[in-house]
Amino acid sequence: MRVALLTDGIFPYVIGGMQKHSFYLAKYFALNQIHVDLYHTSKDPVNADRLDCFSLEEREYISSYAFGFPVKDHFPGHYIREMYAYSSILFNKLKENPPVDFIYVQGLCGMKLFENRIQIATPTGVNFHGLEMFQKAANLRSKLEQFLFRRPVLKSLKNAEVVFSLGGKLTDLLIQQGIPKEKISEVSIGIDSSWINSGLKRTHSGKRTFVFIGRYERRKGIEELLYVLNKIVVTDFQFHFIGAIPDEKKINRANLHFWGNISDPEKIKAVLKEADVLVCPSYSEGMPTVILEAMASGLAIIASDVGAVSEQVSAENGILVRPGNTDDLENAINKMLQIDTLILNRMKEHSVDVIRQQFLWEAIIARNISEIQKTL
Repeated sequence: MRVALLTDGIFPYVIGGMQKHSFYLAKYFALNQIHVDLYHTSKDPVNADRLDCFSLEEREYISSYAFGFPVKDHFPGHYIREMYAYSSILFNKLKENPPVDFIYVQGLCGMKLFENRIQIATPTGVNFHGLEMFQKAANLRSKLEQFLFRRPVLKSLKNAEVVFSLGGKLTDLLIQQGIPKEKISEVSIGIDSSWINSGLKRTHSGKRTFVFIGRYERRKGIEELLYVLNKIVVTDFQFHFIGAIPDEKKINRANLHFWGNISDPEKIKAVLKEADVLVCPSYSEGMPTVILEAMASGLAIIASDVGAVSEQVSAENGILVRPGNTDDLENAINKMLQIDTLILNRMKEHSVDVIRQQFLWEAIIARNISEIQKTL
C-alpha cells in the first residue's frame, strides 16, 4: 500500500502538535512497510528533504517532497491565502507523481485538492485535529479569526471520503457541522513508547511542581493562568513555563520560572520527569500531544474540558475545568497543592497506565491502517 501524506511540516523541522502527528504517522506507516509520499514544508526544505529525523530503515519507505512555505502578506486572512497557495503546490506535485492508494490530508493542506476532486479520484481523508474554528473563542478578535476559517474547513470536510476525528467533543462538533456520522473515523493521536517514564517520580512532601508547555497564543489560556498564579498567595510550590512568553506578561516571583522555547525533546522530558502536574488551560484544543507527553512522564493533569481532552484526563489522573473559567482553574491548582501525596501518586501512576493501554503508536497506527483499508 502507498499513502500520500499532505502536511504543513513535520517535527522537528516544524514545531507543533500536528507536525508531531505527521512525523509519527510517516514513521509508523514506514515501520509497517507502507510506502509514504511525504509532502511537507520547512524554512529549510533542502535539509528537511534529507529526513535525518527518520532511521535508515524508515527512510526506505518514505519519499520526501519538501517545499518552502509561500508567504503572501499580513492582511487579515493571510494564513488562509498562504495555505491555499501551499496546497496548490502540493496538488500540482501530487498530479505529477505516480498514483497512490490513499491520500491523508492534515488541516488545510488539501484546499486545492478538494476543489479539483474530479482530477484525482483517490480516496482521501482529512484531519483538522482541534477544529478550533468551531470551539469557544477567547475574545472577539479570536472569534473573527475563527469565522474566516469556517468556510474553507467545511469545504474540505464535505469533500473528503473520510473525516478523521480525535474523539470526545470533536465528533459532536463534526456532526453539528453536517458531517455524516458514517463518514467519521475516530482515531486518537499517539505517543512513542520512548516517552514512558520507567522511574516514576513519587511525591514525598507537600511541595508541588507544576509545568505549562505551549506557545504564547490567546486560545492557550496563558493570561488566565498568570492571573490565577498572581492571586495564589502561598509560594511553597514551583511553576515552570516552557514556551516564549512576552517579558511584560511574566510574573517576577522566585517560584515561577520562565524558560522560553525548548525544542529538544530530551530537555522537555527532563523537566517533565521532575514535575508533578501539567496545567493546560486552553479555550480550544484537539487532543494535545503535550498532555500525552506529560502523562507518559508520570504527571497528573489540570486541563480545560475541550476537544478530546476528556479522552485523556479523568478524575483518576487529574481535574477538568471549564475553558476560560479562572475560578475553576484556581480551585484546581489549590486542590493539587493540598491533595494527599498518596492520592497524587495514584493519579500520576494512572496517567502512565492510560498511556500504555490506549495511546502507544503501535496500537494507534493499526487503527489508522484499518480505517484506510476500509476505503480501498
